[in-house]
Formats: sequence, structure tokens, C-alpha cells
Amino acid sequence: MSVDREKRALVRGVLLLSALALGGCATSIADLPVIGTPAGAPSRPKEPGSYLPVEDLPPDRDDAAIPPADQAKIKAELLAARDRQAATAAKDTTNQTTK
Repeated sequence: MSVDREKRALVRGVLLLSALALGGCATSIADLPVIGTPAGAPSRPKEPGSYLPVEDLPPDRDDAAIPPADQAKIKAELLAARDRQAATAAKDTTNQTTK
């Protein structure tokens, strides 16, 4: 008798879950005739919105964002920092292997 009860509960659970899953694919609640939209809500547009302009790029700049002299200075600073970091890392690995 408990097996029948368990089977019934399982079938009911499966039916409930399938109804909820399929209910998500149904129309929105606002489209239901009983609920509808609130009185102050704006009307829906007749045509759905278009996609965003993904491939529209801004126009090219006339001037460089960073002047070439400043770019060279920044590049030199970054290269120097990289070399210092590499030297420090090499020194640390040498100290660890000698200990």
C-alpha cells in the first residue's frame, strides 16, 4: 500500500514539475485576460524593438590619444620595469637554489 502511495506522489511531483516547466514557455502574465495590465501602464509598441547596432563603430580620431613622445616614454618605463622584475626573479631563484 505504501508503494502505491509513493508512486502516486512521484507521478504527481513529475506532473507538477512538468507543468511548471512548460508554464515558463507560455505567454507572459500580462497577456492573460484575467490579470491584464495595470490601468496606468503604457501601451505596448506594435512592432518589436530592433537589435542594437553592434557593428557601428565610432569615427576614427584625428589626434592620437597619447602623443608619440609620451608613448615612447611609457614604453621605455614599462620595459625597464619588466627588466627589473626579471632580474629580481632570477636573483630570487638563484638564492633559493643555493640555500
